Formats: sequence, C-alpha cells, structure tokens
Amino acid sequence: MATMSLNDYLQRVQGTLYHQDGDSLANLISFRDPHVMSVRLMLEKPERDVERCVDPSLGEVIAAHLRTVWALGKGDTVEAWRTQMVVVQAVSRFMTECKEENWMLPLMYTACLDLRLFAVGADLELTRTGAKKAGETLEKAAEALMSCFRVCAADTRTGEDCTKRWGLLYLVNQFFKIYFKINKLNLCKPMIRAIEALSFKDHFSLSQLITYKYYTGRKYMFDSDFRSADTTLSFAFQRCHIRSRKNKRRILIYLIPVKMLRGYLPKPSLLERYNLGELNGVVEAVRTGNVRLLSETLVHHEAFFISAGIYLILEKLKILAFRNLFKKVYLLSGSHQIDIELFVKSLAWMQVEDVDADETECILANMINDGKIKGYLSHAHRKLVVSKKDAFPPLAASSC
Repeated sequence: MATMSLNDYLQRVQGTLYHQDGDSLANLISFRDPHVMSVRLMLEKPERDVERCVDPSLGEVIAAHLRTVWALGKGDTVEAWRTQMVVVQAVSRFMTECKEENWMLPLMYTACLDLRLFAVGADLELTRTGAKKAGETLEKAAEALMSCFRVCAADTRTGEDCTKRWGLLYLVNQFFKIYFKINKLNLCKPMIRAIEALSFKDHFSLSQLITYKYYTGRKYMFDSDFRSADTTLSFAFQRCHIRSRKNKRRILIYLIPVKMLRGYLPKPSLLERYNLGELNGVVEAVRTGNVRLLSETLVHHEAFFISAGIYLILEKLKILAFRNLFKKVYLLSGSHQIDIELFVKSLAWMQVEDVDADETECILANMINDGKIKGYLSHAHRKLVVSKKDAFPPLAASSC
C-alpha cells in the first residue's frame, strides 16, 4: 500500500463507491492507512486525474484528500489542516446528495477525526509562531464539523436503521473534545439536547456511549449538578473495559471528587490500583476532618489538580472537612451544647486564618441548612445546640 499507484488507488475508491462499502471507503481516506505513505499519491493538484476515474459525487472528497496527503508529506501541518477542512465540507455535500442512505457514515467519522487531529497540530504550530491565538484552528474545525452535524440532524426519517442520525453521537463526541480543549463548555448544551432527544439514544455503540457519558459527566460536574455527574461518570467507569486502565483512571479523576462531594469516600486500594496517589491526602483530610492537610495537599499537587480541571471542585470539599472536624469537637465536648469558641479554636489549630466567632457561626449555620448538622444556633449564648440523636447524620455510605 505504501507504493500504491494513483490508478490503483482511484480504482479502489470507485469500487467502494459502486458497492457502497463505507468502511473500505473510510480506510481509503484515513491517515492511519498505509496508502498515505505512498509518494505516488502526494499530489498538489490531483483534480484532473480524479475526474477521469471517480464519480463526480465523490470526486471532490478524494481530490481534497490527496492534496492533504501531499501537504502532510512535505510536513506542512497547517496546510494539511486547511485541506482536511475541504475534505469534511465535501463529505457533508456528498452525504446531502445521498438523501436516502447512510452507508457513508464511516467516511464521515474518519474525515472528522482526522480534521480534529490536524487542527490540534496546526493550532500548536500557529500559536508557536504567533500567527493565531490558541484554539482558533479548533474553532474553525468545529464549524466544519457542524456542516456534517446539520446533515445528520436533518435526516428525520422514521426508519431508524437507515437514518443519518446514527452519526450524531460520534460528531457530538468530537465537538466535546474540541470544546473542552478550548474551554467553551457552554457550547456543549445544544449538543447534549440533540442526543437526549433521540428515541434510540441508548442504542449507540458502547464505546461512543462511554465517551459521551464521560464528557457529559464532566459538564454536569462543572455545573455543580453532582447527582447527574455521579450517574453519568459511574456509567462510563463501570462499562469501560477492564483492561483500559488509562481510560478508567481518567474517569476516576472526576468521579472520585464528585463521589466525595456526595459523601462517598474511595478506598485506598482504589487509589493505589489506578495510580491516583495525588488524591490520598485529600481523602484522608476529609475523612479525619484535617483541614490543614487538605490545604497542604491542594498546594502540593496544585499543578496536577489545575491541569485536570478539578482544583476548584476539590476546594468545595473543605466544607466536608470542616463538618468532620466539628464532629470531633462535639464528641470531645461530651455535651449537646457546644461553645462556639471551641469551634473557633479548632479552626485556628488547623491554621485556618482570619476566621472569627461570627464567621464560624456562618459556617455552622450553612451546615445546619444543608442537613449536615441537626441542631440550631443559640446566638444569645454563643452555642451550638445539637440533636441528641444523629447530631451529625451520615452524608452517605462510608466508602465506594
């Protein structure tokens, strides 16, 4: 394949079109296929040769692909991105012409994946040289992908087997990867609505569903909808292949903080199994109410937590650490009426600076309102009066 002649290549393309073989056609425009290594296919102006052998409906796609092979062959990642944009736009027009068919969806998948990957490379190159701002090529790639999205979404035929809407989830996952990379998560909402409106949304391939649940779970997490985040990320983790340890670890980076915010603490064995030692101090701090340890852990692993996008989520765990610290104060006091000053001293011991009695009362009041403490504040006597039964009710099951 690495020495394939242009004539052999074009005949193969025409044969796949004749037999409507979407998978084989996808391979013939894929940059993971050996044919892209053939110097005989690296053509700057392939249009005339393509016109002689390939049906006009597909000719534009193939000509643009061969030009992309040429661009990549000479190491021009920016030109490869530009020409791959043409490939995707031509694929969307080809799909529009094939109104009653969806056999070409694998062709779309391959073209869109390569466009996103080329856009990442071009973005790095153009950002390095100062020609463009970071993310601009990815945004333009998303605009090209949208042309395919519209074609798929517009196919409202009732026969689910032949509808192009089967291509929507793959496209949405590509959009997610772009929007998360350029930090434009607000653009994910219409994508989620489009998938959730499908009558067959649960019948996509498992691999696509896992990717979808992973990104929607992260989106729910950033929106502070921790119940939905727990549900979707748990789906992704539980159904991710047992041998895909890298992907399972990636999911756990978000699932564990979400679980902790809902009161579930992971077992040390889980963190060890998936090499998540950065979270050991966080879990221990929340479990024991060691606010100082939590602050130290956040500082020590700050770079990791920020790069993963969970630093601010972990900051929210301080309220649980406060709760468990205050529970210790209550148990040590041996009374159901605890002086506010004892809580202030416990915070000072944990090196929580600039928190006086009034601010401590606010923290306690919020915990009472959230159901983390059963009781009330006696402002006149500066005391916390707690229930004689389950003064600090369990947040959830003790482990996950």
